[in-house]
Amino acid sequence: MASRFVVIDHDTPLLLPPDLRDWLPEDHLVHFIMDAVKLLDLCQARVNTRGTGYAQYPPGMMLGLLIYCYATGTFSSRKIETLTYESVAVRYLCADTHPDHDSICKFRRENKELLESSFHQVLECAARLNVLQVGQVVLSVDGTKILASASKHSAVSHGHAQQQLLLLEEQIKELTAKAEAADSTPLREGLSLPEEIRRRQKRQEKLREAVQVIEQRARERHQQEQAAYERKLQERQDREQARGKKTGGKAPQPPKEGPQAKDQYNFTDPQSRIMKHGGGEHFEQSYNAQAAVEVQSRLVVSQLVSDAPNDKEQLVPVLENKSPVVQSLSVVLVDSGYYSEAAIRQVEVPDADTGVSPQVYAATRRHKHGRSVKDLEQHDDPPPPPPGAPVKAIMEQRLETQEGKALYGLRKQTVEPVFGIIKSAMGFRRFSLRGLTKVGLEWTLVTLSYNLKRLYHLGTRLPA
Repeated sequence: MASRFVVIDHDTPLLLPPDLRDWLPEDHLVHFIMDAVKLLDLCQARVNTRGTGYAQYPPGMMLGLLIYCYATGTFSSRKIETLTYESVAVRYLCADTHPDHDSICKFRRENKELLESSFHQVLECAARLNVLQVGQVVLSVDGTKILASASKHSAVSHGHAQQQLLLLEEQIKELTAKAEAADSTPLREGLSLPEEIRRRQKRQEKLREAVQVIEQRARERHQQEQAAYERKLQERQDREQARGKKTGGKAPQPPKEGPQAKDQYNFTDPQSRIMKHGGGEHFEQSYNAQAAVEVQSRLVVSQLVSDAPNDKEQLVPVLENKSPVVQSLSVVLVDSGYYSEAAIRQVEVPDADTGVSPQVYAATRRHKHGRSVKDLEQHDDPPPPPPGAPVKAIMEQRLETQEGKALYGLRKQTVEPVFGIIKSAMGFRRFSLRGLTKVGLEWTLVTLSYNLKRLYHLGTRLPA
């Protein structure tokens, strides 16, 4: 029996113009994002109200374009422009228009207020639809390192910068003397003394700027370390007075002033930092992206970006930056990287209206993976610590209770999968913008896109 094939005809034109909606499934993500954007108040968008120049693209379409592309793993403005021609979903979203990459990048860069407003409005919509809990919320907080739009090989350390400045100074003196000498040996063809001197002087200026920034950062770091040292010293003295005897162990050491030889400055993105990646196995030029996730819906309700290489001082800023949609906190779950007695005391302040304070469940040290036989055995909850007990003892007792173990187990089941989805499923591993402010703007767009994609996968039905 002869084989039969479907007829593929590339030559016959369509008699009637096609409707791109017929080329997409009814439950496609792009329909959900377009419907969600229609519900948002876009008054924060920056538009040209003078009526001059070319006609501008509607803010709703541009916002939907960015959200859909970020949710599906396209972050470059040039690649987004290409998708307006090649992707059926993107072409349908843009109504067969094609914003160029400059317009896309400019809209993303100049609409910080719009993105922040949209982030909160999406959470408000989720709360109205009973997807997001807003009272007595359990939050899971964590951070992840995202690569900066800069190479670590574009960085210079303080020690190397000082050596290069001395070397450049010697070379400039030598070249200047050579230019003044009438019988000096000429340079190779294509090289000139004035240009070589100017090139080294420009390099000098950049290195001096790098040294100034590194030294300023060192002064700020010393102030923070000095405050922490004085706080630890005071706590040690208070314990000794309460016990009536000296405390064992090493006394806290005062911090050293001045920059370290390995302190670095990146010429491409000066505000980024060298940070540990892969469990400390290697270092990359990065930013520290923070997120707080509501454990029931797994929606991001607070986000920010820091240039700090660790999470020690990020707990309070993350909670202060939470969406106003979240009215009150019940429990905050963090790992040992966030543990700080000062931070926990700041978080556990009673609410002015209810008088109830949120409880922090923080590991005070790293725990090994897996469970021992002792962990499998049933144990009674340890007794509560006495009044005035140190914060560390309170944290350890909370995590040893059955309730504490159940709550803390939610941390790795909620916020860590969110970062996994953002980095692996969405593919966002490197910022496209540079500078802490613009990087924070892009992280807002990433978490906004994640939240809408999460609501779509939850089967949320948006109101008409």
